[in-house]
Amino acid sequence: MKKLITAAQAASMLKDDMTLAVSGFSGYAAPETLLKALSERYEGEKSPNGLTVAAVVSPGDGTTGDVGMNRIAKEGLVGTIIASHVAIPPLFARLIDEEKAAGYTIPLGVLIHLFDATAAGESSFVTKVGLGTYADPDFEGCRSNEKAVGQGRTIVDKVSIAGEDRLSYRTFPIDICFIRAEYADENGNIAAADDALGDCCFDIAAATHNSGGIVIAEVKDIVKAHTLHPKQVIVHSPMVNYVVKADPDLYVQGYAAKFRPELCGDTRVPVESIDPMPMSSRKIIARRAAMELKPNCMINLGIGIPSGIGSVANEEGINAMLSVEAGPQGGVPLEGAAFSASVNPDIIYPLANIFHLYDGGLLDMTFLGAAEIDSEGNVNVTKFNGKTTGPGGFIDISQNTPKVCFVGTFTVGGLKETVEDGRLGILQEGKYAKFVGQVQQISFSGKYAREHGQKVKYVTERAVFELREDGMTLTEIAPGVDLEKDVLAHMGFRPLIAEDLKEMDPRIFREGKMFTE
Repeated sequence: MKKLITAAQAASMLKDDMTLAVSGFSGYAAPETLLKALSERYEGEKSPNGLTVAAVVSPGDGTTGDVGMNRIAKEGLVGTIIASHVAIPPLFARLIDEEKAAGYTIPLGVLIHLFDATAAGESSFVTKVGLGTYADPDFEGCRSNEKAVGQGRTIVDKVSIAGEDRLSYRTFPIDICFIRAEYADENGNIAAADDALGDCCFDIAAATHNSGGIVIAEVKDIVKAHTLHPKQVIVHSPMVNYVVKADPDLYVQGYAAKFRPELCGDTRVPVESIDPMPMSSRKIIARRAAMELKPNCMINLGIGIPSGIGSVANEEGINAMLSVEAGPQGGVPLEGAAFSASVNPDIIYPLANIFHLYDGGLLDMTFLGAAEIDSEGNVNVTKFNGKTTGPGGFIDISQNTPKVCFVGTFTVGGLKETVEDGRLGILQEGKYAKFVGQVQQISFSGKYAREHGQKVKYVTERAVFELREDGMTLTEIAPGVDLEKDVLAHMGFRPLIAEDLKEMDPRIFREGKMFTE
């Protein structure tokens, strides 16, 4: 097989100041063998230096362990990071936070489309996604730290088309890429069969190949020529320069499990086997949010507490199509380290396809997390207290969905609560308020939402708010909660209070199913 090389040979092809694109998404499908080889080369040679590393949702397992992008999170090796999300490999994010690498965080759908625009030879990708947020040049222009500001590099421009504002994100050439899939045949065709998420390998490989760069594919196995099903081939041989066989100890479907066949469609499991969430503030929030669901609606769930809504919908038998921006549609989205995949998906879209659908209005509603919320209805999830995360698909989704529901606990940092006799009790208040006078960074613009007629709610375990024309309005409080002491006293602004302020549905706070036949 003329294209087969070792991981060390692949790593040796990188030179100073090159741009490297890396596939993988969150806890899944990282090219571990190639990343390990690059790390080892740098440790031994202190070369290459000053790489620009591009990734989508940077792969990692949420720990500082030697996995995913943590492997190459080394000062000197990486000079610039371009990604939609960086926090899941925390050492990678730390390079930005400690000003050791310039950081640019770009909305996920935009970044995928940028790869496609690069492949197509375009100079930019034009969209409304990011208007009014930190991605807008009127604010930070996607720059995530002072080192990025100091580079003087422009990632995005503001333009006017037919009298309407748009953002024009600039494409960039890629010198080399590391992608990962299950199989290569002897001719170098690359196929995916065990992936739990949508493919971004094609987009990255096409951008690299058409930039005149080098495409290197890491695979679990090599099979005879012409034995791969053409519908499973995701990158065609002429686009592939080299193939590396993965270290079998490093090749996994995802960090949460080496392989789960029900995530990639190889089998289906009874959904009754999925355990319901225990009663907690997390479940209270997920239950209240689930009450927003309409029959047969198409919804998206974000990471963290929003992912619990899928569990509640499954437990209650609520008929909704659950969509994850990583590609799976239908089934039951997973939580925690396994988030981004779904049990028993109906289809797994390529990433570019799902964001075309999202941008065009596929979703009826979305449920997303929130780190900070202010009096204008702005939400911050991208950078706070000096920690950079990036938006992932948050901006693309929140700006293009007619109904948006932000969910999370009312305060954070040591919050302890109890549910007894259908009432919420606060045993210990969280140290940090989520409702603040002004967010540290705008990831969702309340002004933009009002101008475009979006319906926006903010659901916590003790209070529910709506973004109305006249401002942030408190509409519901939990049974057992004192309005002044437990709600208003922990807000950085005073919201409007609805004349018909209601108590949250008592079924939310009871054990057992909320809804009965």
